[in-house]
Amino acid sequence: MMRILIADDHGVLREGLRAMLAKDPEMQVVGEAADGSAAVQLAAQLRPDIVVMDITMPQLNGIEAARQIVRAAPATKVIILSMHTEGHIIREALTAGARGYVVKASLFDELSRALQTVVQGEYYLSPRVSDVLVHGWLEKARHGASQVAEELSSRERRILQLSAEGLAVKEIARRLHVSPKTVHANRRRLMDRLGVSSLADLTKYALSEGMTSIEF
Repeated sequence: MMRILIADDHGVLREGLRAMLAKDPEMQVVGEAADGSAAVQLAAQLRPDIVVMDITMPQLNGIEAARQIVRAAPATKVIILSMHTEGHIIREALTAGARGYVVKASLFDELSRALQTVVQGEYYLSPRVSDVLVHGWLEKARHGASQVAEELSSRERRILQLSAEGLAVKEIARRLHVSPKTVHANRRRLMDRLGVSSLADLTKYALSEGMTSIEF
C-alpha cells in the first residue's frame, strides 16, 4: 500500500486528488496539508511514502518544504505538482530533493505513473518539464548564465517569502528563531543581490520566482 500526503493550498484540488487516488486500491491518502509548514509537520508525523505537493503555498513554499521533508524523513519522496514550468524553478525543486515534477495540466494517469516511478526510487519528470530543462541547459551552456534564486540560502528564501507575504520583521524573526536585526540584515543583502530597493520589489521578485502567492 502506497501511503500519500497531499499538500496544496486549494481545497478543491486536494479533494479531487484524494477522490482520484482513492480509485486505486494500492494507494492511500493518509493526510492533507494546506500550507508548506503543515506539510513538513505531517510528513514528520505520518512518514508517508510520497508527498504530492504544490510549490506556491503560504507560510512555506513547496520547495522549502521539500528541503525540510527530505531532511526530516529521508525515506519520504516528494513529487512536485505545479503549474510552474520555468526552468530555474524546476531546477531548484529538484535540487531541494524532489524526486518528481508533474505539470498540473497533466492528466491523472501521468501523476499515477509518477507515483509508481518515484516510489521505486527513480525520478519522474513530465515531458514538458524535461523539454524545459534540456532547453535551459543548452541555453546556460551557451551563455554561462546563473540564476540568483538558486544561490540564495535557505534562510534568505524564507525571509524573502515571509516578507512578501506581509509579515512584520518581529514576526519573521520569531518564526525563524533569529533576532530582528538578523532579519533586517538579510533583507538588506537580498535587496542588494537582487538589485531592488523596496519591499514591493522584493514581493514582485518572490512572485515571479513562484516562491509565494499573495492570493490567499
